[in-house]
Amino acid sequence: MKRILTALVLIACILVVIFFAKPWMVTLLAGVVAGLAAMEFRKFAASGGCPIPAWWSLCAVACFFLSAFFRPIDTLTTVAFLTLVLFAVAAFRTSAERVLWQTSAGLLLVLYIAYPLALLPEILNQENGTALLLFLFLCVWSGDIAALYVGKRFGRHKFAPRLSPNKTWEGAIASLVASCVFGMALVLLGDWFTQQNSSFTRLHTTERWWIFLLLAVALNMAAQFGDLLESALKRGAGVKDSGSILPGHGGVLDRIDALLVAAPVLWFIIALRDYFSLGSL
Repeated sequence: MKRILTALVLIACILVVIFFAKPWMVTLLAGVVAGLAAMEFRKFAASGGCPIPAWWSLCAVACFFLSAFFRPIDTLTTVAFLTLVLFAVAAFRTSAERVLWQTSAGLLLVLYIAYPLALLPEILNQENGTALLLFLFLCVWSGDIAALYVGKRFGRHKFAPRLSPNKTWEGAIASLVASCVFGMALVLLGDWFTQQNSSFTRLHTTERWWIFLLLAVALNMAAQFGDLLESALKRGAGVKDSGSILPGHGGVLDRIDALLVAAPVLWFIIALRDYFSLGSL
């Protein structure tokens, strides 16, 4: 019951933010989530013998989001600067054999957590941004739920036993099907709303349905891959959950691990669309 109630509250909050919040509010919320996830990531790094300073982790996330909001073109410069700062701190405050690993862990923190979450406001600002962001979340959510319950009930064949012993092929297939079904349901719902009220176009999409079917497949595969990546981190750290802040769900990283890979994949597809002038999503 805790898991369901927590999920309902989180979904309601996300829907309110997507539909009603201003861009800076979306950025602020994504930054707060990234900060909480960064604190959990520090535990993984510390268990591997390369602890990242808490002050640097929070400052790095804040600086990255400020750069992404005010000067997106300079985000690469920001990442380079933050990495050099951590490099210097590690060189003077840790043992010589840990300098490389601590610096690398800090860089991974920014690229793995801050960068994907900073893309969410950018996706929302795109043409059909509301529909795209909802499509992203729906593909991730539905796939995760289907994999959990179908895998537990019918799972027999292990999917990636070295990384996540509980993942099964049955759950993975159910996840893919659920993402496609619910993703396409959103597309059809958006078209229906537009037909009923031509002034309501926030859920409307302009591409053909099979484009979004392929997109749902790509996002689901990325989401499942992201789940496995976090499982690898947890196994390396010897923990079951990244934290306990979310009742019934574990930590923040446990809830956003799939999104951390799916969001960059969606952004990459948008970038390819713009570069080759392939229309809109």
